[in-house]
Amino acid sequence: MTRNRVAGMKHRSTPPSNDVTPLVPKGLRVSAALAWRFLMIIGALYVIIYLLGYFSHVVIPIAIALLLAALMAPGVGKLVEWRVPRGLAATIVMVGGLAVVGGVLTFVITEFSNGLPQLQSQVNDSLDAIREWLANGPLHLRQDQIQGYLDDAINAIKENQSAITSGAITTATTIGEVLTGLVLTLFILIFMLSDGAGMWRFIVRGVPATVRDRVDVAGRRSFASLVSYVRATAAVAVFDAVGIGIGLWIIGVPLVVPLAALVFLTAFIPIIGALIAGTVAILIALVANGFVSALIVLVVVIGVMQIESHVLQPLLLGRAVKLHPLAVVLAIAVGLIAAGIAGALLAVPLLAVLNSGIRSLLSETEAAPEDVEVLDDAGSRPNAEADDETGDDTEDAEDAAADPEPTRP
Repeated sequence: MTRNRVAGMKHRSTPPSNDVTPLVPKGLRVSAALAWRFLMIIGALYVIIYLLGYFSHVVIPIAIALLLAALMAPGVGKLVEWRVPRGLAATIVMVGGLAVVGGVLTFVITEFSNGLPQLQSQVNDSLDAIREWLANGPLHLRQDQIQGYLDDAINAIKENQSAITSGAITTATTIGEVLTGLVLTLFILIFMLSDGAGMWRFIVRGVPATVRDRVDVAGRRSFASLVSYVRATAAVAVFDAVGIGIGLWIIGVPLVVPLAALVFLTAFIPIIGALIAGTVAILIALVANGFVSALIVLVVVIGVMQIESHVLQPLLLGRAVKLHPLAVVLAIAVGLIAAGIAGALLAVPLLAVLNSGIRSLLSETEAAPEDVEVLDDAGSRPNAEADDETGDDTEDAEDAAADPEPTRP
């Protein structure tokens, strides 16, 4: 009795607390904690994306230079193995690459100029056939009606002449920006090829020493993933250009070489590039050779794209940069909305680099930075060494799981 009275007096003497946290349901506290952290992450991402957009004239050349460096680095590495000085090796690869690209562009422009009169003649014949069909076909349009439609189209162009002129001025400005970006890209590429390793070591020095090796390994594996991606994409682009080019040549479509070059260039933009190049080829076949040829070109394009999607992409890209098709489509869509053609071009390589780097940071196995071979496909896989060592054990475990009671002799 006395104890209960003393306990009650102590309970009544305790001052009320101003902390209302215990009164808030736990689910609401957890949701609020997740919400403000989510808002902080979104705010940080918004600032990063804003800065990237603000400095896009510098960021895009750096990104394209990285892609070109990943494409040319194996050639530079091979020349260095043959005891060629790195600076000279980078110069040889760059000059050779520019010579090849310049030669291809010159050949494409020449072929396009030579084939343009033939295409123009075929277009005129097709327009005459369309006009004949409008007059004598199911529509039975009179000649004055057809001419009236043409006059309306010409008048519409004249009325929007100012808009077309401003668009031309904008195009000229864009061309100037592209040329400036191209010069900056080449300048950055020179230093990446000649002293890329030294530049990376300088960047890594800014990371705290406790995690410096892990960040170094993640960066090396990310670049190895980029090398693997660019190499595989270039091989796929060559296959697409050759396959579709041969099909167009057999069908007799004009401007075969420029169209094949367009297929090669647009193949570096997954999905969208193939769609653009295939559409252009089909339209030219439709205008030049008619509906049947366009239908055959459509079949050829679909066949080549199916081989690319189901055979070449899984085989060449491999596990290092293998991404889910939905992730690729979403990345291209986001890149296209955020930065146009440049965003669509850089979206998938960026996704592959992030995939490899994040997997490396989350990996439990630690490797020394010098053990990661950046020019090898296996260098982009965090568990490549472990897979090589335990591959047989893994297969044996899978066999044991599939057959828990093996047959005794």
